[in-house]
Amino acid sequence: MSSHRFFLSASSEHWCSTNDYDFDFNCTSIELDNKQCIEFIKNVTIPSSVNKKGKVVYEQCQRYNLTGIEISQSEITEMNVTQTQRCDAGWEFDRSQYKTTIVQDFNLVCDRKNLVNYANAAYFAGFLVGAFSFGNLSDRIGRYPAYFISIGLWTVVSIISAFVYNFVAYAILRFFIGATSIASLVAYIVFTEIVGPSKRPMAGNVIWLFFAVGYMLIAILAYFIREWRHLQLVISVPLVLFFLLVPVLCESPRWLISMGRYEKAEKILRKAATENKAELPEKLFDEHEHIQMQTEKAEKGTPMDLFRTPNLRCKTLNLFYNWFVNNMVYYGLSLSTSGLGVNAYLAAFVSGAVEIPAYLSCWFILDRFGRRLPISTYLFVAGVACIISTFVPPGVGRTIVAMIGKFAVTASFSVVYIFSGEIYPTPVRSIGMGMSSMCARISGIIAPFILILGNYWEQLPFVIFGVNSIIAGLLALLLPETHGMSLPETLVEGDAFDSKYRCTVLD
Repeated sequence: MSSHRFFLSASSEHWCSTNDYDFDFNCTSIELDNKQCIEFIKNVTIPSSVNKKGKVVYEQCQRYNLTGIEISQSEITEMNVTQTQRCDAGWEFDRSQYKTTIVQDFNLVCDRKNLVNYANAAYFAGFLVGAFSFGNLSDRIGRYPAYFISIGLWTVVSIISAFVYNFVAYAILRFFIGATSIASLVAYIVFTEIVGPSKRPMAGNVIWLFFAVGYMLIAILAYFIREWRHLQLVISVPLVLFFLLVPVLCESPRWLISMGRYEKAEKILRKAATENKAELPEKLFDEHEHIQMQTEKAEKGTPMDLFRTPNLRCKTLNLFYNWFVNNMVYYGLSLSTSGLGVNAYLAAFVSGAVEIPAYLSCWFILDRFGRRLPISTYLFVAGVACIISTFVPPGVGRTIVAMIGKFAVTASFSVVYIFSGEIYPTPVRSIGMGMSSMCARISGIIAPFILILGNYWEQLPFVIFGVNSIIAGLLALLLPETHGMSLPETLVEGDAFDSKYRCTVLD
């Protein structure tokens, strides 16, 4: 759902309003239609210049100072005013592509144009808070209740955001939308804990295929729904349908076992076995497992456990940086589609479509080459593509190179979800995934401001994305391989996991 932000905050051509000027003429009398009339008045009242392509470009933040001057039809073509002033009477917008956006409704132009980035940053700041709070909540009260609490709050604030009429309220609601949309992360944790090692790449990437389809669908909806409030409602109301899953979904058996609730876990597992026509032993948990899990429960995981030993500390920090870079590059490329030099709706649709082969590639590659080498390769390719794109002029060429980068970073983002879930031990898996997601959202907060650096040097954002992606790809080679291995169930197992790649640097 986050991909619709581009269309809510899309910019369009704008110029100073001249409604406060006293014009004593009408365009009909000089045989001008409405469009020609607008251009005629702009030519008289708005300073302009001719760009390198020979196109007339009007000033967007200044107009000629005609205050107190009565302008008749006979005088208008003879005016020679040079004194200018700021747009103190508001702005007019070209609504041929976007009927309404938050930029138009809240006048986020000129001195206020960077407020759009603050709204995007507020969303990721909320996601950061939500990742930690709901990650902790799901470890405390369970995945199932945390998921539906998140969905409920997400639905309410998303719908309310379509009815706000000032920017501050909108930005605050974007924060809460980010904080409550963490339901997707909780769902992914449940998937990791339920699906066996051999099926995780397939199941994990099938989930993301639906995300890609949603991305493409939003581009189509935005094409037909050009008013941001209507678009926000259309994508928010269907969240209610998630509550149809209340009687269908169940609690994570692994979480129940880690909490010592064996009877309920066994009931869920036996029901699943019946549905899958599989057989389970009569005695599912022996006394040794009970004692081991009770011990683990007594030392219930906390965020500090992720850093308690040098080996787990190294893996945690490496994963944190990997999530940080993946999210920064992914959203940096997504938010910059308008600068590719092609139609915005087409660019967004292609940006979503390119994710489908990315997820499919993960599906097949992860089973054959594991996790470590693919994520390293994907990040390296994404980094190289970002850097190459800085040398390609806007248009089809830059779009192709940028989409190669989007393909690679999409695939690496998919892998890091699976990879992280397999590295973090069960007692801190939700906390680890939540804190990893927090790191990703920090980069999401930063990404819009990195794009602003393009005002000073156009290529700088893509250089930053590219260099960090390459570094993250190389560091990923230091992580342990998890392909075909059982999930670590305790903190001790998590520390000893794949001793071949033990880290002692931060001892």
